[in-house]
Amino acid sequence: MRLPSSIFVSVSLFTAETTAALYLSSTYRSAGDQIWQGLTLLFTLVPSVLVQLTLTFIHRDLGRDRPLVLLLHILQLGPIVRCLEAFCIYGSVGRVEEPYVSITRKKQIPRGGQSEEVERQVGQAEGKLFTHRAAFVRSSVIQAFLGSAPQLTLQLYICALQQGVSIGRGTLMVISLLSIVYGALRCNILAIKIKYDDYEVDVRPVAYMCIFLWRSFEIASRVVVLVLFSSVLQLWILPVVLLNFIVFFFYPWILFWLSHSPFPENIEKTLTRVGTTIVLCLLTFLYAGINMFCWSAVQVKLCDPDLINKSQNWYRMAVYYVLRFVENASLLLLWFMYKTEVYNFICAPLLVLLLLLAYGIAIFFMLVFYQFCHPCRRLFSSSMTQGLWTCSSLLCLSCNSASPQNRPTGKSPCPPTRKEPANDGAQDTSSDTTDDMPNETTYDMLNDTVCDSPNKVSNSICVGINGDINHSVSCNA
Repeated sequence: MRLPSSIFVSVSLFTAETTAALYLSSTYRSAGDQIWQGLTLLFTLVPSVLVQLTLTFIHRDLGRDRPLVLLLHILQLGPIVRCLEAFCIYGSVGRVEEPYVSITRKKQIPRGGQSEEVERQVGQAEGKLFTHRAAFVRSSVIQAFLGSAPQLTLQLYICALQQGVSIGRGTLMVISLLSIVYGALRCNILAIKIKYDDYEVDVRPVAYMCIFLWRSFEIASRVVVLVLFSSVLQLWILPVVLLNFIVFFFYPWILFWLSHSPFPENIEKTLTRVGTTIVLCLLTFLYAGINMFCWSAVQVKLCDPDLINKSQNWYRMAVYYVLRFVENASLLLLWFMYKTEVYNFICAPLLVLLLLLAYGIAIFFMLVFYQFCHPCRRLFSSSMTQGLWTCSSLLCLSCNSASPQNRPTGKSPCPPTRKEPANDGAQDTSSDTTDDMPNETTYDMLNDTVCDSPNKVSNSICVGINGDINHSVSCNA
């Protein structure tokens, strides 16, 4: 059993950022800056409350007799208690023989064209530890993009206005940036485990390093661009932010409406239709917050029973990064045109070039990760470069077909282009299995439940949200 180090990192970042924010708000109060104090406390307490609610909801503490734990959550000390509980479970493993264990089967990533299944015994303690890890992954993502990202943007904006960085503000900005990058990293790993949940996924250190560099350059450059633009055009930053947020918030709902699928009712049995709607709105709200600063590895799909799109759409990713690069360049151009004398001490053209280069470096590390470091790249139906090349070919074909004056009348000015099949031109997806076998394994994002479909002969492990493990065997009728 692995050491719950990810839980320790999540709690450490949460505690450090909260402490630094409270200290910085006290300095704002001493200086008489009540607006900055209020906004700093707002971006600290609101995500903290959401983290407490997330941990309570996943562990189902409202339906259990644990008044002390609920009291600690009200006091915003829930993550610390959960961390201590997880390490106590880890320390008790092996001391007492568990009366109940389950056997789970995971496929190995095929190396020579064949995939072997590996059996492993899973006890109740390991199942509870798995639930703790899953809860902290989600809380880290919430803390990162609903708390740390706005906090970093606010403090950097204050630095631009005051033309100085204090020790407290600089410390909070560094911790917030690390929290955002860590949340994005956990989001990437979560997406991989959801899409390939029936495989034994082993993420190597070089993959973690690629994701860390990719997300660091992407998020840092994005935040700096937003701060520079807002420092010279304060009123125009609101339409930019609202447009981005509204587009990504309603995008999953529009796809759900176009699919004509029934309203999802399997999120939680105790929730009413109103409660389910609130949960879905919070999920799309978080999805919009992630895409505001970086590409969300977990794509929301409301018409899917698991609410997650398990296909790898290279076309959507390429369109996102192209549009985001154009948007960043446009915002930097407007900042360069309307910059004030505050920025006379820096070389503005060099800063613009460095920010665009930083975003290009982020895209480079993303390509390296998907092409060489992705743990399940052997299961892709097409590689990253092939997918992006197909996307660019489709864009060129659509542009040529949309322009009647560009259609050749005699000799073609360019070599003929081979047309792709219609079903492959819409999107490039990654298969979750090999040898053209459909992957029908489902993964519940909220309940952390892994179950196989009835048409496969396999042993499956179903881990409930409260850590209980059920062993089931399904046979082909």
